Amino acid sequence: MEKEKENEIVAKLREILKEKIVEVRVPRKRRIFVRIEMEAFKKAVKHLVEDLGFKHLSTITGVDLGETIELIYHLAYKGSIELSLGITVEKKNPNVPTITDIIPGAILYEREVHDLFGVTFEGHPDLARLILPEKWPRDVYPLRKEYTLENLHGSIFKDEEGEK
Repeated sequence: MEKEKENEIVAKLREILKEKIVEVRVPRKRRIFVRIEMEAFKKAVKHLVEDLGFKHLSTITGVDLGETIELIYHLAYKGSIELSLGITVEKKNPNVPTITDIIPGAILYEREVHDLFGVTFEGHPDLARLILPEKWPRDVYPLRKEYTLENLHGSIFKDEEGEK
């Protein structure tokens, strides 16, 4: 069967997460997309890693959707199946539990998303700046839609150019 292992993984996720799954898509062999409710996030990651063998986190993608921020965790199963696990957080209060206790390699990806989108990963050991310079203005997140190149330039270079 073409998508046998993918369907088995999806069935196990449905069994564990039940109605907390918002959407599941298996568009082709070796590719799974799952969106879940925030309440099930840590449980889902723990289950994927400990029970289903998704040991590698490739990256975390952030997407500004306007009022919310979508986070997509890209996990790999034994190098052959990619599962993208998506959750949505309110932009006004973007708090997500860290997964560094489950996947230690998430430490840098969470810092990157914190820098660029302002998402706070609760329980993260060190959310110090990773990408942005030390002098970068607080509460200015360059990958959020409310910031344009022009207003970012004004915020970043105002001290150097003598602007107010």
